[in-house]
Amino acid sequence: MNKAKNSGNLDLPVDTFSSHTPTPTSVSHSIPAGFVRVRGARENNLQNVDVDLPRDSIVAFTGVSGSGKSSLAFGTIFAEAQRRFFESVAPYARRLIQQGHTPQVDEITGLPPAVALQQRRGTPNSRSSVGTVTTLSNSLRMLYSRTGIYPDGALRLESDSFSPNTAMGACPKCQGLGTAHTVTEASLVLDPSLSIREGAVTAWPGAWQGKNLRDILTALGHDVDIPWEQLSRADRDWILFTEEQPVVDIMPERERPRPYKGKFWSAQSYVMHTLADSKSASVRNRVLKYVESGPCLICAGSGLRSEALAVTFNGRTIAELNSLSLTELRHVLDRPAAANTPGATITKDLTRRLDVLLDLGLGYLSLGRATPTLSPGEMQRLRIATQLRSGLFGVIYVLDEPSAGLHPADAEPLLAVLDELKSSGNSVFIVEHNMDVVRRADWVIDVGPHAGEQGGVVLYSGPTAGLKDVPASITRKFLFASERPVPAARELRQPLGWLGLTGITRHNLRGLDAEFPLGILTAVTGVSGSGKSTLVSQVLAETVGLHLHPDLDPSDGNASTASVAGDKDEQPEPKPVEITTVEAINGADLIDRLVRVDQKPIGRTPRSNLATYTGLFDAVRTTFAATPEARSRKFGASRFSFNVPGGRCETCLGEGFVAVGLLFLPGSYSPCPDCGGTRYNPETLEVTYCNKNIAEVLGLTVDAAMVFLADVPSALRSLKTLSEVGLGYLRLGQPATELSGGEAQRIKLATELQRARRGHTLYILDEPTTGLHPADVLLLLAQLNRLVDAGNTVIVVEHDMDVVAAADWVIDIGPEGGDKGGGIVVAGTPHAVAAHPASRTAPYLAQCISTT
Repeated sequence: MNKAKNSGNLDLPVDTFSSHTPTPTSVSHSIPAGFVRVRGARENNLQNVDVDLPRDSIVAFTGVSGSGKSSLAFGTIFAEAQRRFFESVAPYARRLIQQGHTPQVDEITGLPPAVALQQRRGTPNSRSSVGTVTTLSNSLRMLYSRTGIYPDGALRLESDSFSPNTAMGACPKCQGLGTAHTVTEASLVLDPSLSIREGAVTAWPGAWQGKNLRDILTALGHDVDIPWEQLSRADRDWILFTEEQPVVDIMPERERPRPYKGKFWSAQSYVMHTLADSKSASVRNRVLKYVESGPCLICAGSGLRSEALAVTFNGRTIAELNSLSLTELRHVLDRPAAANTPGATITKDLTRRLDVLLDLGLGYLSLGRATPTLSPGEMQRLRIATQLRSGLFGVIYVLDEPSAGLHPADAEPLLAVLDELKSSGNSVFIVEHNMDVVRRADWVIDVGPHAGEQGGVVLYSGPTAGLKDVPASITRKFLFASERPVPAARELRQPLGWLGLTGITRHNLRGLDAEFPLGILTAVTGVSGSGKSTLVSQVLAETVGLHLHPDLDPSDGNASTASVAGDKDEQPEPKPVEITTVEAINGADLIDRLVRVDQKPIGRTPRSNLATYTGLFDAVRTTFAATPEARSRKFGASRFSFNVPGGRCETCLGEGFVAVGLLFLPGSYSPCPDCGGTRYNPETLEVTYCNKNIAEVLGLTVDAAMVFLADVPSALRSLKTLSEVGLGYLRLGQPATELSGGEAQRIKLATELQRARRGHTLYILDEPTTGLHPADVLLLLAQLNRLVDAGNTVIVVEHDMDVVAAADWVIDIGPEGGDKGGGIVVAGTPHAVAAHPASRTAPYLAQCISTT
């Protein structure tokens, strides 16, 4: 019997886990004989799990968020496959590869090679495009290099010469970005009525550097005390645009002055030098305010050198092909080429790979489309398409929520892709919350019953239909219509007013007018790439943010209390030029505050964690500082922080681990030998509160901490809200780098819920159900309704039909993606949208409403 060991102290009968785990011979339908057999899996919260998984099948891992399904699929099965692969690599080569960890498991047999396709939430890179993600750009560049039509007398170019991301191909003016920064007198001098001494040249630095430049101008004979507009045109142009850098003797105006040599920089030289060389994001962002950005005039925005742009294929340059939709590109490549030529071979490969993207409904994208402008669903399908054309056979594909970010209509072609991977002789293991996808799986592994320490047990392993007979499973209640929980009926709220935007132009939104009701819960939906995130998360958020904070850049997150700012000195990627037009906004005066709750990390290093982000760690440290032992030792609250000297372990500087360098092997990390991973020095750990030291408190889960810190009201308030959004399983000191995007978003939501705020707040959430089990979606909905009931407005961009059906108002964008989208198909109550004949959302919403 393939049973999972029930080693946890759960209030469930032992046979709950064994009687519903069939042996390979007991399966009623066609399941291949080959199995991956896992024995004694103990990764993270897995409780010594034994389980068998069929090969050459689609296997879905289900369970509530934090139950341990990812620990089994990725942390155990894929990690072991990866470890075995690295064992076959030469030791010297191994040190050049970023390796995973060795999973905590007794044995895994029948395990073929594995490929992981995980959710990636890295920093968007404007040099990354559809072409680079899919590697189609490589083939297209080779096509132009080998078979392109060159001007008479021109030398044949290497394929790298057709890439804007190489030194050989990048336009010398814009460095391959396609965007050029220019300055004008109007951009450098914002108020010409001021004198130079009064700061007329706004783009110049402040403090000592600005005074230095003013003193140099004085030494050069320029009048710095008359209004800028009264200076001669020749003087103004020289001060702003000269490339000359004269050096003069400067005598500072101070007591005991010491003369020095001062070098002059024109305003243009200073701005361009800062943009090119400064490593400070804050300094770069400051000078960006004084430049005018637009398509590079030298390369017409292509980012390529003129030599590459002179080469054509079928009468078009590579820049022109990059700008075509994939559907149009496919037609261009259909033109016949001579057989058995490099061009014919490359073209055949390109068309074959393009067909995969077209089958996934991505024909409206272009190869040159920058990835920061893509929706999560579009990025997910691009990565899946790239794997599908790889032609691998006999491997296990381990996919992390392949339906994440996809509208139900877009999930249909995805399922066809998964079936194709399977029919090609591969095994497909998916960690999934979308019940429509789970229903199509051959086999289900349900992990639970709850999250964290109350999870980690395989409740069921077998054909999908059999999960209906497992009463301990939370998943079965949502997988089968007869078991589905029915939300309590409520009357739809009525709007308190309307927020209107007219003449919206951005990406595929062209002259759009949109109205959002205030004081209720609104869901904005539509197929992937239809423009809903552009409308809500970008245009609406930035426009309202600019109305509330005219002095801030609304696109950098400063207007949102719930957004996470990046490291101050992290070099930012240049943003692609995005032309946005909003002719008018009405009703913004009814909003007092804007909060964007996104899925960006709550911190970029392990030093940031749940406790520090929510602020409850301040209450914990204050509590420890108030103990008799701490007072007798004169330990203040800062003593109990692992981020500052004093109480932290100085060997690992509060990290809890140290890097270990190995000869001919990659470096690794191990617990600090002095503090054992606790992060604190022995003296700090000697202080206890209710028999626990500070490190032990950080090791508590949220639910356990609610009991332990019941007498600390300020901490208890934060802990309760975290538990209410379904995060009771997380440890207080769990590093931010270990949290998923969905967990980060719910932490931000909980942090917002615990704040006492006055006035009307507009909350914007982009796909908040990503990474959530349907049971956790119900918890999230309860908290969103709590915000609305407090007199606020909540707008969610969402594909989950349960959320859409529970909204007061629905705005459906479409009807399709890309150029065929960008319009409002229908806006109204959920029932009204469900009945609209032109809406792609309507049939799925109608089905959801009918089952509730």
